[in-house]
Amino acid sequence: MFEKERFIEDCHAALAERTPQDAIRELVERAVREPADIVRALGAPTRSAVEKVYHAPDLTIINLSWGPLMTVRPHDHRMWAIIGIYGGCEQNTFFRRNGQGLDRHGTRELSTGDAVRLGPDAIHAVKNPLDSITSAIHVYLGDFFAMQRSEWHPETLVEAPYDMKHTMEEFEEANRRLVAG
Repeated sequence: MFEKERFIEDCHAALAERTPQDAIRELVERAVREPADIVRALGAPTRSAVEKVYHAPDLTIINLSWGPLMTVRPHDHRMWAIIGIYGGCEQNTFFRRNGQGLDRHGTRELSTGDAVRLGPDAIHAVKNPLDSITSAIHVYLGDFFAMQRSEWHPETLVEAPYDMKHTMEEFEEANRRLVAG
């Protein structure tokens, strides 16, 4: 049974483990095995959104809902991230830095019940290929909102400072598509 406060406590306790990213991945895997429990605890997603579940200097937990057909340009986190899908599907395209920008380095599709661990050097673009909302729990081992990060132009793959405003505009565009049907 997923309980928000208990999940936060368990993630915080996992930070003391020898490999906290592994311990938190186990917690996220366990949570997304019962997606209905997460929906009961956090509510059914009705729009594209980034909802802070917990935020501190050493740990950030986000309930993220990707809008229908939403795409987010390549970006990094510069910290460990564990992502678990509890509704829908997300397609990840991974990249590696080269001297001038990025090279594509594989893909991975995550569906309901899947969890993945992304290292601090991971760079990925995300797409929701569905005509419905995809929902995920994201756990970051650090302050996701304070970290200076990068994003890359989706076509030229030129690096720039991460622009949260631009990302939130993508979420709002997805909400407009959702309302338009």
